[in-house]
Amino acid sequence: MSRDARWNALLELVGKNGRVEVEDAATSLDVSAATIRRDLDQLAEQHLLTRTRGGAVAHGVSYELALRYKSGRNAAEKQAIGRAVSELVAVGEVVGLTGGTTITEVARSLSVRSDIVGDPGSGAQPMLTVVTNALNIANELVIRPQIKTVVTGGVARPQSYELTGPLASGVLGEITLDVAVLGVNAIDTERGAHVHHEGEASINRLLAEQAQRVVVAADSSKIGRRAFARVCGLDRIDFLVTDSGISPEAASRFGEAGVTVVTV
Repeated sequence: MSRDARWNALLELVGKNGRVEVEDAATSLDVSAATIRRDLDQLAEQHLLTRTRGGAVAHGVSYELALRYKSGRNAAEKQAIGRAVSELVAVGEVVGLTGGTTITEVARSLSVRSDIVGDPGSGAQPMLTVVTNALNIANELVIRPQIKTVVTGGVARPQSYELTGPLASGVLGEITLDVAVLGVNAIDTERGAHVHHEGEASINRLLAEQAQRVVVAADSSKIGRRAFARVCGLDRIDFLVTDSGISPEAASRFGEAGVTVVTV
């Protein structure tokens, strides 16, 4: 097993259980205890967890995996969600994208849509405008001549590559969006949409307020879960695009709350 695979597995264990023990992890991953201790020390140096005697615990109350370690989770579902969200966007619209692995798949699907793929040498005007506070998404889209990419200012979070703070808020306060696509860590019919970090919640909320339509893109593992910071209530959300893992009961409750549920 490669180091990255071990790190991903260890972070998954910490995210699921809140802690991990060296001996248990060594048995589970079929490596030596010394290797696990070294892995945990290195992850702690990156502030991804907190070392304890005999293991490690989640780093902070609002624990989250760094983006690079989340990319492989529910990958097929996220790609299908990305394609479905892309179909909700019309040519010529201004789209706001938050960060996260699912929204990254939305951006990738938008970038290859046949009706907005232009000729790089034609000098034609962009056929879509994307406003994002996610550095990784901007990095992928900036090479697409058919997409005008607008990046907010702000302070970058190493966990998610998202820009937050007053500089980001200042830019978003001066623009309007046709549609905002939000990535969330949790959504349910009582509390609405939430994320782990309060700074990201503030920017996501502002994106939603500036948009005519709001789409939440979230795989079914996020439904019914809890997270630290509230983004918005269901009254602000028009569409929830998720995978077929959503229960019929949950889909019905979202529908009763006025949210159109699209499953893939």
